[in-house]
Order: sequence, then C-alpha cells, then structure tokens
Amino acid sequence: MTSGVNPKRRYESPRRREQAEATRRQIRLGAQRLFEEQGYLATTMAAVATEAGVSLKTVYLAFDTKSRLLRAVWDVLLRGEEDRPVAQVEWFTEMMAEPDPVRQLRLNARNSRRAKERIGPLLRAIRNAAPQDPDVDALWELIQTDFHANQRVIVESLKRKHALKKDVDEATDILWALNHPDVWHLLTGRRGWTPERYEQWFGDASISELLGTPVG
Repeated sequence: MTSGVNPKRRYESPRRREQAEATRRQIRLGAQRLFEEQGYLATTMAAVATEAGVSLKTVYLAFDTKSRLLRAVWDVLLRGEEDRPVAQVEWFTEMMAEPDPVRQLRLNARNSRRAKERIGPLLRAIRNAAPQDPDVDALWELIQTDFHANQRVIVESLKRKHALKKDVDEATDILWALNHPDVWHLLTGRRGWTPERYEQWFGDASISELLGTPVG
C-alpha cells in the first residue's frame, strides 16, 4: 500500500522558496542597474553576476538567457512583484473608476508621469537595443502593442461616459502618441522639462484633444 506521495518529488520548503526569490530579486536589481547605466547589449551575464554578488551559474539557473532576464526585469518594474496585468494594478483601477472624465485624464497623466519616472531608463535601453537583437525587438513590439491596447481601454471608458468627442480609433492613436515614452524622453531628456511640467502638459493635451474641453 502506498501513501500516494511521489518519493521522487523534491520537497521545497517555504524558506527555500523565499531564498530563491530573494536571489532572483537580487539578480533582477543588479541587471536593471547595468541595463540602464551601460545598455543591454554591453551588459554581460557575467557582469550581472558580479553586480548581484552571485555566481554566474546562479544567474543562468534563475534566468537561462539574457533576454529572459530583461523580460523579467521589465515585467516586475512595470507591474510589481505580483506580476499582474496593468489593468489590475491599483493606480490603473483607480483611474478607470473615476466617474469624472476630466479628473480621469488628470489621473492618467499622473500615472504616466510616475510610470515613466520608474520605467523610463529601462525603456530607453530596450528601444536602443531592439534594432540589433531580435528578442529585444520582440519585447519592444509587445510593449508597443500592450501600451496601445491600454490606451484604448481608457478611451472606451470615456465613450461610455458620453464624454469622448472623437472616433474611438482616432482618439486611441492620439492618446497613445501623447503618452508615448519617446515624447517623454524628448521633453524631459532633450528639452529639460520637469516631470511635473510633463504631467500638466499631458493632462491638458488629453483633455483638449479627447474631450474638446478648453484648458486655460
């Protein structure tokens, strides 16, 4: 008579899992610093191991390729440790639940500024590496697709409130363009705008373009 327990199954204690996740977090943070400081292409897995204070073997056991490591860094940076879809994170659900269209777009501008302060440097690294690495290019294209889809969710909610003054497709493209990370980098990086000035401008432009409401 057997107990129903597979004797070949390796038991992993909660403490072991916590240690493994702590190591993965350490590696992600080290990789993020290097990707942002010196770029994706110039960063080696050996450099990540040194930065994280672990062995190269440990890095490869946690993330078998550099592109998988980049994807893991991006996912956690964007969504948090819980790795939830953007539509389920608190700052997005708060904005979607706002009944006033003007206030909703102000919250969207706030979220955009906060997110770009957090993810902007890594986004730049991804964009710069995309033309030279197929895996990174695939990630960049996925980011663009997901980003556009999230803007459409916002636009459709404005339409349901009978506040949208443009066609849904056109309005989505406009919001996507205004909110695009390239615009953030141009204004804050090249032109020296403060994040707060960007937030105000993005909110004003969104309200004017999508709602047809003068902002003065």
